[in-house]
Amino acid sequence: MGLSTSTKTFAERLEDSKKDKFAQAAVARAQDTQWEKRESSREELGNWQEWRDIAESIRQHTLKHLPHYLTEFSDNVAARGGHVFFAADAKEANDYVKKIVLEKNAKKIVKSKSMVTTEVDIDPMLVSLSDDMDVLETDLAEFILQVADWDEPSHIVFPALHKNRDQIREIFAAKLGYEGDNDPVNLARCARDTMRKLFLKSEVGITGCNFAIANTGDINLSTNEGNADLTISIPKTQIVLMGMERIVPSIKEAEILDNMLARSAVGQKLTTYVTFAGQKADDESDGPEDFHVVILDNGRSNAIGTEFESILQCIRCGACLNVCPVYRQIGGHAYGSIYPGPVGSVLSPVLGGYEQYGDLPYASTLCGACTETCPVKIPLHELLIAHRRVMEDDLKMHHDGSFVNMEMNAVGMGTGHPAMFGMAMNMAHAGLSMLPKAKEITVEGSLFEYGAVRKAPALAKGWTDVRDLPVAPPHKEQFRQWYKKHKAGK
Repeated sequence: MGLSTSTKTFAERLEDSKKDKFAQAAVARAQDTQWEKRESSREELGNWQEWRDIAESIRQHTLKHLPHYLTEFSDNVAARGGHVFFAADAKEANDYVKKIVLEKNAKKIVKSKSMVTTEVDIDPMLVSLSDDMDVLETDLAEFILQVADWDEPSHIVFPALHKNRDQIREIFAAKLGYEGDNDPVNLARCARDTMRKLFLKSEVGITGCNFAIANTGDINLSTNEGNADLTISIPKTQIVLMGMERIVPSIKEAEILDNMLARSAVGQKLTTYVTFAGQKADDESDGPEDFHVVILDNGRSNAIGTEFESILQCIRCGACLNVCPVYRQIGGHAYGSIYPGPVGSVLSPVLGGYEQYGDLPYASTLCGACTETCPVKIPLHELLIAHRRVMEDDLKMHHDGSFVNMEMNAVGMGTGHPAMFGMAMNMAHAGLSMLPKAKEITVEGSLFEYGAVRKAPALAKGWTDVRDLPVAPPHKEQFRQWYKKHKAGK
């Protein structure tokens, strides 16, 4: 899988997403539910905007001094007997993990939820090492996707959002021999029974990292299921994969960001488990005896020192997905990246380039809801505009003589000259009246007094495929004419 989740074009993925009515309904329900939980938990904290300012300053300070804090963290991990490896890309990260697993001759590996391990596509590599290799995703949602033949995640926080209880029951029945009903409690028990058997035999545990603590060499994990705690406490060897930006100076800053993360991601004061862990000390009864941290670049340095640096402030709360009107309509799979929604539309082109992810910055209404909800104040909608400007003005990616480009040039000329714009407005009613009319209008209001277009050509086709396009009023009833009469006192 890696960063990319599909080989289809963006247009093909959109067509698929429009057909998946269940996923659309699931996203809508999740957004509405999370809105209430998120906003009430933020209100309970009080002074939310001031907390956002503090969180932003923590992330910006860390990024400004990133080499210092990464070095400090690495030194402290080493001082406690652990190991740190800096991976430039996914291949280096995979090669290092592969080396450790082979050295340990490990065959039982458990993993907790981690976007970075998915980003570097670590699961297929591990499975390929041996015919008798057992790799288990222990987060319940990730476990469901694994059992479903490694299905793609559709949300940063709720990766199996696109599956309902009936689908999960069918998957468990086919793959695990489950014979129960679709009650989530019973489904969870089935998953737990499967996981516990491998947990007790596990030789290597692999986790992500919410925040690395520079001045102690610890890692910080926030979870609600407890699986990550088992992953770091039972196996003798632990491997942590983290993006190089996921670091804070001390536990004081981690405490603040954990608070912001829980309230923004799931609407809780704190997640059920907030864990700080590292190399097992001599006086500790459990924990890893061999502790490794892989710090991944994989394109992140492309953003350092540029106008896109602020995207590295992200704490992966998923709040921007939960307010995005585009994500609500198309779901996570349409983005073709493990990072969907507004954050993915900004981050994916940084990590994977414009050739593969250049469509994503256009998958936005630029309403700014993502920017307003972000707990670390990333100006997401401004960064989407910046991506568009880079592609159009700097790289001139769409200046290719295509029909769409010719259309956009014509629109630019028409809207840039008052006389031509006025002529188009005068002809709008007659021109739109000639197009096929919609039989039913789904939006009420005077805007649709003259009906709606069912199918428009060229650039407007994308609009009429999913929305009503009102027929413009006659010239004498348009706003400019009304304004002239109103101003003249008639």
